[in-house]
Amino acid sequence: MSARSWITPAVARLRTTHPYVVDAALAALVLFATSLQWIFPGGKDEPLSWQGYLLGAATAVPLVWRRRAPFGTACAVSVATPAMAVYHAPPPDVEYGGLVVLYTVAALCPPWQRRVMLVGWLAGVALTMVHTDKTEPFEYAFHLMGVVCAYALGMLERVQRAYTAELEDRARRLERERAADAERARTQERARIARDMHDILAHAVSLMVVQAEAGPVVVRSDPARAEAAFDAIAASGRDAMAQLRRILGVLKEEEARGGSRRLPQPGVSALVELVRQVGESTGLRVELRTSGEPRPLPPDTEVAAYRVVQEALTNTVKHAYASTATVELGWTEEALTLAVTDDGRGPSGAGGGHGLIGIRERAAACGGSAEAGRGPHGGFRVVVRLPDDDRQAALG
Repeated sequence: MSARSWITPAVARLRTTHPYVVDAALAALVLFATSLQWIFPGGKDEPLSWQGYLLGAATAVPLVWRRRAPFGTACAVSVATPAMAVYHAPPPDVEYGGLVVLYTVAALCPPWQRRVMLVGWLAGVALTMVHTDKTEPFEYAFHLMGVVCAYALGMLERVQRAYTAELEDRARRLERERAADAERARTQERARIARDMHDILAHAVSLMVVQAEAGPVVVRSDPARAEAAFDAIAASGRDAMAQLRRILGVLKEEEARGGSRRLPQPGVSALVELVRQVGESTGLRVELRTSGEPRPLPPDTEVAAYRVVQEALTNTVKHAYASTATVELGWTEEALTLAVTDDGRGPSGAGGGHGLIGIRERAAACGGSAEAGRGPHGGFRVVVRLPDDDRQAALG
């Protein structure tokens, strides 16, 4: 077993231990180190006294409060240490308590307290040693380097703690951003599903209303046509139910799995069937024209193209009182342009209802644009431009 394998868990447990327990143990360790001069005296010429022992204890006991009151603890130890050295019964071999408080002040205290304590200790150590007999030059270097190293280790701990706090704060911000992004994605998906359900229901109900109004008119004069109208009502209802069931079924599966996979939706290739269905169900003559070279589009653009045409034809059936409609697909290198034109009564007022708002929102969501108004020969015309971002990226 490597040393790292047991040191790392031990340090982690130490950091989660109550601060008073750790600091009390540290104070006891410093007191023990200071007491070694009494336990193992250096010789008969080294003076020992209880007063000296009490001064030595005064350099260790305050360490219990080193994290609760770091600067006060440092001041207490800073007074006791030179007093012990001057009293000289015995003098301190190593300033254990002083090294601990210097580390603590550097790690926890504001700048002015750190500077005061560092300068005070450097000056105090130098002056104390000047007034001490038989001080060798290497002792100056030893004690002064000890002060500087303890302070440097405290600053290193301070920097490391600030760096760790910054990483933790960044991780929390990223987590909040991910949660916000996920919530936005869910909101956008719910809005998309709501628009799709609106388009499906509006389209199906419009076709059913048209056929239901026509059925009683021809039920006696043309039973076959009336039967076809009722069949169209049933077909529109079944198609709407199938689309809703597919959307809601897949949505439930994804919610149960906790996923966010996009639901299957029709695209540009399904416009042929849409045009056929509208023509057969309503009697509206719908023509589909294509210019340019068709190609696959991004999934969102495919869905938007289908829903735009569906909503435009639904508006034609519901409001235009038209007999013919034309759906044009214009393919270029940069975009797909959709135009739905009818020969109905034309615009009835400024703005537009929810259907036109939905068309503009779908176009804007794909980075495109939508225009609606009177057609070149009367009637009503909707023109939507959907850029092909994948194609532009490939060409660029």
